[in-house]
Amino acid sequence: MSEEKRDRFDHVFEICVACLLGITALLTAYASWQSSLYGGNQSTNYTEGSAAVAEGNSMYNESAQLLSEDMGIFNSINSLRIDLTFAEQNNDEAEAARVQWKLDELLQNSASDELVEAIAWSDEQTEATGEFVSPFAKEGFTESYFTEAQAKYEEGYAQIEQGKNDNARGDVLGLTTVIYAVVLFLLGIITSFKNQKVKLAVGILSVAALIFAVIFMLRVPYIPLTWPSL
Repeated sequence: MSEEKRDRFDHVFEICVACLLGITALLTAYASWQSSLYGGNQSTNYTEGSAAVAEGNSMYNESAQLLSEDMGIFNSINSLRIDLTFAEQNNDEAEAARVQWKLDELLQNSASDELVEAIAWSDEQTEATGEFVSPFAKEGFTESYFTEAQAKYEEGYAQIEQGKNDNARGDVLGLTTVIYAVVLFLLGIITSFKNQKVKLAVGILSVAALIFAVIFMLRVPYIPLTWPSL
């Protein structure tokens, strides 16, 4: 190769290297920026998810307490029913009226609509089978006490899982910045080689690594920048 062609090759090659350096620097900045956004999302999702799980625990305890209270109310209702039956069998009208009044007050003021419906279902089942069936044996009734707590649990764990996904995507972007750093290093030293074949080999390796990193990076969904309201 003549000296003129060699100089022309070096000139064009250096321009290409400079362009690749600029492109790689921009891609590195972009990957770092997106990685930081994913890191912020990860932290937010972990924090909010953990808070939701803690709230779910509190709601679960409240639901368990409510269930226990309703069981106590039903036991009182059942006891009054036994007293009412005993008074009626003994023709004690005054006692029957007293017990009936207490029973009505308990059903109206202390028992929830769901519990009253479950008691009605229990009465139907007991009458049909001839054996006592607890209202808490009604399908889905006991579980209904914990519906909101379970929903809060699921919300919290979903956010934590999203935080894990954000962490994984941030790690992918972190890896791409490492590859970009290698590309920048190769492009930085490429001009120190005198042999044109070595330059080409290093250049091809740099481009291949750059393309690989770009493909790897583009697999991660883009997070748009959210501007704070002023």
